[in-house]
Amino acid sequence: MIPISASATVDGWGVEGSLPLLAVVFVAGVGTGLLFLVSLVAYRRRRSAQYGLISVAVGALLARSVVGAGTVFGVVPMPVHHFLEHSLDFLIAAVVLYAVYAHAPGSVGDDSASD
Repeated sequence: MIPISASATVDGWGVEGSLPLLAVVFVAGVGTGLLFLVSLVAYRRRRSAQYGLISVAVGALLARSVVGAGTVFGVVPMPVHHFLEHSLDFLIAAVVLYAVYAHAPGSVGDDSASD
């Protein structure tokens, strides 16, 4: 009889220690890390709240990669992984929508539209 690890799923596709999944998370982390640095440079140049909010959203994307890597390495349990990933998804969507809504021409609080 062959013992089956607790992290194994259907057809032997497990998350912990999966090299293909770790490679995908690594590539996503590097790409998102570069985007985060670009967003910080843009924020530093513009110094506006809108650019700051975009940096927060991209930083949350980077955090998703960190959580994914933690799950592959067995540091973040799967229930915690799902809670964090979906919470970060909500945060990203909320921040981007707020950045667009609050800083769009003619938005609430924009005095130039009332002239």
